[in-house]
Amino acid sequence: MSLPHMLPGLAGLVALWQAIVWLVAPPRYILPSPLQVTEALLRQWHFLLQNGLITLAEVLLGLLCGGLLGFSVAFLIAALPRLGRLLWPMVLILQALPVFVLAPILVLWFGFGMASKAVMATIIIFFPVASAFADGLRRTDAAILDAVALTKASHWQTLRLIRLPLALPSLVSGLRVAAPLAPIGAVVGEWVGASAGLGFVMVQSNARMQTDTVFAAMALLAAMTLLLRTAVDRLTTHLTPWAPEITSKPLQIVSRRIK
Repeated sequence: MSLPHMLPGLAGLVALWQAIVWLVAPPRYILPSPLQVTEALLRQWHFLLQNGLITLAEVLLGLLCGGLLGFSVAFLIAALPRLGRLLWPMVLILQALPVFVLAPILVLWFGFGMASKAVMATIIIFFPVASAFADGLRRTDAAILDAVALTKASHWQTLRLIRLPLALPSLVSGLRVAAPLAPIGAVVGEWVGASAGLGFVMVQSNARMQTDTVFAAMALLAAMTLLLRTAVDRLTTHLTPWAPEITSKPLQIVSRRIK
């Protein structure tokens, strides 16, 4: 879904937010209005942008590392099934651990800088990518594999030339699911221990009851997430040009088929 298609939903959310503020009239430190959040965003735009860029760097690094690691592990599981039977339970155990449990340990291991936040984002992104891509590699059409067997292609040739290209749509789906999750890992790491970043801004502002600044940081994080998802959508379409998305309405598709 492109960014213009998201605008009506975002506008509806802001309208609902403003309506709640008008009807309930909560104190500013409990629920500021959209206008008050906008004022805080404009008033502290340099400070918020500076910390937002730090969070963005952590997210992009985590997305890159998590995507590459997920791709590599899924490919290794498909290439070496015996190793995969040993490796996959470890992957599931890692995914089952709560991120709030891992965050303090990662901060202890990698410090208060960018490294611990990038590792946290990598862990969160890794599993959706690895799971989706491994599933795509595992679900190659049996008829295609039978036809390839007639050519006497080796296991590695079949994996590289047949199963890998056919599994790319699954990889794309995994990346699209993982992209909105990437900021969660970075922000959780910043909550636990950091000296900069949007998560750090939220913690400090919440302690001072500056709720409008907290919401301004959240708005900036939401905008970052939407832009990141849109960028991933645009980039991943080039991986699978043979599998375009259906954008027409179902009735239009049916009518064309009837004609």
